[in-house]
Amino acid sequence: MYSMWLSAEEQRVWRGYLAMVAELQVAMNRQLQRDCGLSLADYEVLVALAERGAQRMFELGEALAWEQSRLSHQLRRMRERGLVSRQGATDDRRGATVTLTDAGRAALRKAAPGHAALVRSVLFEGMPATRRKALSEVIDTVRERLRESPV
Repeated sequence: MYSMWLSAEEQRVWRGYLAMVAELQVAMNRQLQRDCGLSLADYEVLVALAERGAQRMFELGEALAWEQSRLSHQLRRMRERGLVSRQGATDDRRGATVTLTDAGRAALRKAAPGHAALVRSVLFEGMPATRRKALSEVIDTVRERLRESPV
């Protein structure tokens, strides 16, 4: 039977994980802002559209695991800066399609090298292949459990 509280070790691991994710997001956001004037959210949208092509709003939201309101606000800001365009019915958010503009593609090309370098330097450099594999397995297991969970 499980206790209603995490054990001391579980708590240490969990809080360490949360701190790592927060610190990594801050570092990525700062690097992107400094080097190319993009936010981490901008970058995530640009990458998703570059990888998948034009997306309906709900598909893009699912791909990013974002709530619809967050996505709508983010896309509005990105449209105002000319990074993405939106086509489709104005009264049906699910029916609207989002695409990268030429400016969005250029911004992604400018941002990607520095972003990859940061992620590589803080996460992968010096990490043996066995640890990378173990980390990948943990991530896959948690994501699978979340997909199966009714939460």
